[in-house]
Amino acid sequence: MHNLIILGSGRSGTSMAAGLFHQSGCFMGEALHAPNPANPKGFFEDKEINAINEAILSPFLPSRPKGMIGDLFFSKRLAEGHMWLARIPVGTHMTCTDLIQNRIRRLTAREPFCFKDPRFSYTLPCWRPLVKNIKYLVIFRHPADTAQSIAKECQEAGYLRSLSITREDILETWELMYSHILASYREDGTWLFLHYDQMLDQRGLDRLETFADVKLDRSFPDSSLKRSSSQKSIPAETNRLYKKLCQMANYRIHQLEDALTD
Repeated sequence: MHNLIILGSGRSGTSMAAGLFHQSGCFMGEALHAPNPANPKGFFEDKEINAINEAILSPFLPSRPKGMIGDLFFSKRLAEGHMWLARIPVGTHMTCTDLIQNRIRRLTAREPFCFKDPRFSYTLPCWRPLVKNIKYLVIFRHPADTAQSIAKECQEAGYLRSLSITREDILETWELMYSHILASYREDGTWLFLHYDQMLDQRGLDRLETFADVKLDRSFPDSSLKRSSSQKSIPAETNRLYKKLCQMANYRIHQLEDALTD
């Protein structure tokens, strides 16, 4: 098995993708987040990886005071744990300290590994020089569905309730994340793009199994957990990016989606 990093916006199916590998013997981290009602089968996301990526991103975002002052007067700023919703301009040069690099090396020494975190969409340039024998799996979903799922998560998850975020903010996050991913993409056979729905299809799983060179837990995907679906329109530029991702994944776009564009 190759080492694997799973990228893509939160609430796009990255947890389902990681779950396909949970019985493969790969190292996923030392302290995985526990399942919850939003992800009843688990996140397969490590707290230390989250912390490393938040440390990389924090210099590029305005700080938020802790406690009631931050909640009341700086609710639009991201607090600790929120940075999977960051909006980082394309072209931002990501750097990290020697201390962060050492933390990355400690984790990536445990091979083979499979790491998943939406923040990788931005922080990959800091990890990439420190990993070897690596492949990248990019998971995506229709941005309208993703935005609805994220909005629901922001309403229901206690740690996010103090955050003021709009649907427009969420769609911008989605667009920026995948734009950053495409800026890192190289046509060298080490990347695979998959739509959420392709992980519910045996042909899609065949492609993924061949790509990762490991036997997947094909019983893991559960179509009943696909609970967020939206008929709301999305900006034209967001739709163009979605169509590009679909082409890269060889995913056929339903004709209805053209009608959802502003």
